[in-house]
Amino acid sequence: MNKRIKLYTILSSIFLTALVLAEVTGGKLIQMTLNDSLVFTLTMGVIPFPITFIVTDIINEYFGQRGIRFITFIGMAMVGFALVMLQVQMAIPAAAISPVPDAAFNSVFGVSARIILGSLAAYLVGQLVDISVFHFIRRKTGEKLLWLRATGSTVVSQLVDSFVVLYVAFLGPLSAMQILNIGFTNYVYKFIIALAITPLLYIIHAIVDRYLGHEMAEEMMRNAHPATSPACMPSAPTDEP
Repeated sequence: MNKRIKLYTILSSIFLTALVLAEVTGGKLIQMTLNDSLVFTLTMGVIPFPITFIVTDIINEYFGQRGIRFITFIGMAMVGFALVMLQVQMAIPAAAISPVPDAAFNSVFGVSARIILGSLAAYLVGQLVDISVFHFIRRKTGEKLLWLRATGSTVVSQLVDSFVVLYVAFLGPLSAMQILNIGFTNYVYKFIIALAITPLLYIIHAIVDRYLGHEMAEEMMRNAHPATSPACMPSAPTDEP
């Protein structure tokens, strides 16, 4: 197995694990109190989700749109698979000696099932927006400004994701105003995290470059982004005839 396949397998595994964890644990709400009048209400899914931001950008860099779109659809299928498995598991009665009774199990994963349904729509739209924005910025800036395309794509895509999933998952148990407040605080959190993880993105980028070797890394990025590679850029005008 060559380094490219190993890298893609590792990145994909991290992405899928973080994604499924975010969906399954999203039914738990947490609060961060900054002062008496400012309380951030977040879903537990915001903890693993930043990992998906980083991995998405790294896959984008080295494997291009085809590479990240493929894992996006695989991720969507795995979230759907998790939803089906949860429905099957909730339908099977717990044994009398089970330390987790049906009521407790269903109260947790029944909420997660609804969250997963909302996430299927929000995740797919958000990821496709992320990919499009990332490559739009890369076409404009070339290989420079990794932080701009990584942060810009996350900021735009999560504006979609943060509100769509919450309305599908929580409308009814929570009021529209409560959902709006949670969506806003989730988005602010993700915006801050997108900025905060930028140094980590550069560190991981350097680690991947070192693992692949400079020549292979450059070749993979040229192949992933042929329109912005030096070989495809127009040459500077000269005074020669």
